[in-house]
Amino acid sequence: MRKKVFQWLGREFVSLSAEGRTAKSAADEARDLFQRLDDELKGLGLSLDNTVRTRLWGRDRENRDHGSAERVKILSGKARSASSSFISPVHFDSDARVAIDLLAMRPANAHAQKQLKEYEPPITPLRYLIYDSVVFLSGVTAVLPTLEDQMVDILPRIEGSLKDAGGSWDRAVKASFLLHRSQKFDTLKGLFQKQVKANIPQMEYFHVDGYSSEGKLIEIEVTATL
Repeated sequence: MRKKVFQWLGREFVSLSAEGRTAKSAADEARDLFQRLDDELKGLGLSLDNTVRTRLWGRDRENRDHGSAERVKILSGKARSASSSFISPVHFDSDARVAIDLLAMRPANAHAQKQLKEYEPPITPLRYLIYDSVVFLSGVTAVLPTLEDQMVDILPRIEGSLKDAGGSWDRAVKASFLLHRSQKFDTLKGLFQKQVKANIPQMEYFHVDGYSSEGKLIEIEVTATL
């Protein structure tokens, strides 16, 4: 378990990352993982209800799918959060089937409640959540022939969600790009800069081997303030 407590945006955040422990199935590993994550949060006076974002990693598609299904069951109600999931065997340092990166936030306003926005019609990922004036978008993807096609589809949808939440690209504070290993970061950066002119303080890039569906080449997560 890796734990980091840090100040950002005038609030306290907790970042937790852990791999599953050997179990009968990926679902069992995911259940145990979330229990361990909840225990860590409780030690800081928080709980899974403070979760604002999770990334789930699977060693292969089957394990990603089973782990993701278990996450939906566990992170429900007040624990619902922005989410994404990926396939990446090299992400693992153990024989685990699944791993989870979780971000929790202690709101500056102790009475703040999450505002959850679903897609219409609802799908598994949340469209976005607002918590104490911070907006967390779930990862956004598309299945189209090329990376350029996907970026042209994805970025206006992100802009629409930011506007719907009361924000904009200019209010974005972090963008995370999880790119298929077959694609180049420089190409991605050029495609992004063609469409988005905002100066985003934090930009991070990762390579992954797969997503929730075949044909996806990029998934983008965005955090913004109101």
